Amino acid sequence: MANHSQFGFQDASSPIMEELVEFHDHALMVALAICSLVLYLLALMLMEKLSSNTVDAQEIELIWTILPAIVLILLALPSLQILYMMDEIDEPDLTLKAIGHQWYWSYEYTDFKDLTFDSYMIPTTELPPGHFRLLEVDHRVVIPMESHVRIIVTANDVLHSWAVPALGVKTDAIPGRLNQTSFITTRPGIFYGQCSEICGANHSYMPIVVESSPLTYFENWSSLMSS
Repeated sequence: MANHSQFGFQDASSPIMEELVEFHDHALMVALAICSLVLYLLALMLMEKLSSNTVDAQEIELIWTILPAIVLILLALPSLQILYMMDEIDEPDLTLKAIGHQWYWSYEYTDFKDLTFDSYMIPTTELPPGHFRLLEVDHRVVIPMESHVRIIVTANDVLHSWAVPALGVKTDAIPGRLNQTSFITTRPGIFYGQCSEICGANHSYMPIVVESSPLTYFENWSSLMSS
């Protein structure tokens, strides 16, 4: 999760998030190159006198027409690749349904017969020592590590949004509509998120906690929760 005064993204814990961070760095380097070029040209214009050859040069006009198009292509191609990767859902190992309510989440493991539960934020007065305020829940979402997980998101009342930054996941929960996305956790850990759509008075009290664990632990947990 994020630290105090952190400047940047959370540590990526899924292949999609790794691609998003890499594209962010790529876009920043392009922006840095553009800013450096513009500042250099401004300084050059302030220090030297302009000539008619500079103002009327067709070669320069050709360059500043083609160069922005090349820059846009360098940004568009990796962006489109990531968009297609985020929409690709091919034979998931586990399907999870998240239903947003005012103001808690309900989860259904559709591959299991009776594995459903509600997830409420733990009040500050009942928070165990060492847990995070406004982020910890009474029932975590447990998923197997290195498995393709599909999540189907909807809402029961108003608009919500199921978002976990470390996994690169953010999907709107809309009443009467099913949205889906997928992710793969690359390491064990506990990942925190929150509802990212203003949904009422207690919008900031809808945390999401995803626990990535080895397959054997997930099997034991699912058997315990189903019984």
